[in-house]
Amino acid sequence: MNRTRRLRKNPTIRSMVRETKLSIDDFIYPLFIVEGENVKKEISSMKGVYHFSVDMVLDEVKEIIDLGIKSILLFGIPNNKDEVGSEAYSNNGIVQKAIREIKKNYPEIYIVTDICMCEYTSHGHCGILEDCGCVDNDKTLPYLGQIALSHVVAGADMVAPSDMMDGRIEYIRKTLDENGYSSIPILAYSAKYASSYYGPFREAADSAPSFGDRKSYQMDPANSDEALREVMYDIEEGADMVMVKPALSYLDIIRRVKDNFNIPIVAYNVSGEYSMLKNAVDNNIVGEEVLIETLTSIKRAGADIIISYFAKDVAKYLK
Repeated sequence: MNRTRRLRKNPTIRSMVRETKLSIDDFIYPLFIVEGENVKKEISSMKGVYHFSVDMVLDEVKEIIDLGIKSILLFGIPNNKDEVGSEAYSNNGIVQKAIREIKKNYPEIYIVTDICMCEYTSHGHCGILEDCGCVDNDKTLPYLGQIALSHVVAGADMVAPSDMMDGRIEYIRKTLDENGYSSIPILAYSAKYASSYYGPFREAADSAPSFGDRKSYQMDPANSDEALREVMYDIEEGADMVMVKPALSYLDIIRRVKDNFNIPIVAYNVSGEYSMLKNAVDNNIVGEEVLIETLTSIKRAGADIIISYFAKDVAKYLK
């Protein structure tokens, strides 16, 4: 008789034969930076996640480093917004200020920055609008290039375009290369779905569109083959890593990308996924170990790196 249970007999043998293992090195922790001073304010829909002013984020970064987390993803929320999101590419923009201050105090932390316009535009869309109210893909590209360049000049280690404009990876790659930053990698939000799981993030980033939705540029949740085309195009344009977002409802997409492309894959365990699990744990509906089980499933599906608001919890668990 085959007895597979022999290798489940105790924790030691189970850990020795475990196929998928989480490591602190697998995680990137997102941070939301706001204008002002002495600001650390919990986001109501994301318990345990905060808005930080630049001065207050430094203590958070120290805690992150002390836990062994090596990378952060920065989102900025400006005070002033306009039609072209000019604060996004200002040398004195909120993300640019945060990068400089964090790098001055903690040069070892690896900073990834979100490249998009939705947090910065008065209309909340991810690009420049045409008269009809639609996002003009090609007019948006130079703005994305400017944003990426301004982040890198400030000290960002990697840029992550999340706008889903066609051709933006090629445009950003060309912009960085022509300005002497050919060594800066690009993490492409390649398969970013028009998901309802983004709800809490839109409060966190103050980025809900003032009209309409983003379904004309983010992916249809029903599509799978299309994700492979998006990934292929981004790789051809120069992406160094690709992302699937969200994670939990798209584990099949992560697996398909893993099976079809030899490139590092990032999965974003997004705000809605975080808030649902956080509330379930806090209300004793499930035990805290469900966090490890859930994040392990993302890695088991094929993700090499996970962006998650649970990164600090996982780091404490793994220590």
